[in-house]
Amino acid sequence: MKMEILEKNDINLRLIVRDADVPLMNALRRLALAEVPCMAIEEVVMIENSSVLQDEIIAHRLGLIPLRTDIDTYNPPEACECQSEFGCPKCRVTLTLDAEAKDGTRTVYSGEIVSENPEVLPVSDKVPIIKLAKNQKLKLEAYARLGRGKVHAKWQPVSQCTYKYYPKITTPSELCEDCSKCADICPKKVLSAKDGKIDVRDLLGCTMCMDCVEACPKGKASPLKIEWEKNQFIINVESTGALPPERVLKEATKLLGKQLNEFEEQIKAEQQQ
Repeated sequence: MKMEILEKNDINLRLIVRDADVPLMNALRRLALAEVPCMAIEEVVMIENSSVLQDEIIAHRLGLIPLRTDIDTYNPPEACECQSEFGCPKCRVTLTLDAEAKDGTRTVYSGEIVSENPEVLPVSDKVPIIKLAKNQKLKLEAYARLGRGKVHAKWQPVSQCTYKYYPKITTPSELCEDCSKCADICPKKVLSAKDGKIDVRDLLGCTMCMDCVEACPKGKASPLKIEWEKNQFIINVESTGALPPERVLKEATKLLGKQLNEFEEQIKAEQQQ
């Protein structure tokens, strides 16, 4: 399998994957969504809440705030040696919030959350948590743990993880009438028409919706062909910020290898019985 980076930043990773197949790509996608662990607030202890929102609603909003995750330092609760429902410093991070509206109505943001570990903080300081009216106060202690997206969406390290076939477009080699119709109808502006000829302007933008082929006046005899390259894909990993997108993909690959090894051992055990 070969990979080529098309786009990479702190949040998004876009790759061309060659010599792969659909089951492999789908397995990586599902593992990134459901199995790669990240930190999220699981328990909240309300010390004082004089706002108009109930404790449960505030706790729910806190749980959905993405947290920067250090998966090398912390253990999943089920694998931690403490085996305690309350957790320990090896599997739990304590965060506090103490906000008060003294002079008038104010919004409490995620940037006001204080963590015992400076490496585990909200990805963004600008996530609104609650509005406090004058003299209202919110004071709480929250506990974040590693978890997986298959248990709750707040533990998904990606906002999206998708793949598609690598497109292959064959354009007419000769001039034809009304040749601009296929280019005009394309929602992604993949094709361009000039001097009666069709050119591919943005191959990777093609979603293979077939609108351009259907718009051709020649119908089924259209010389414009939209296909895909066999065993070639474009995968897009968009992180919530909890983990770098390349780390998400790397962890998904590790998990796939681990699951395949366990499956192989189970098959051997069944054969020996």
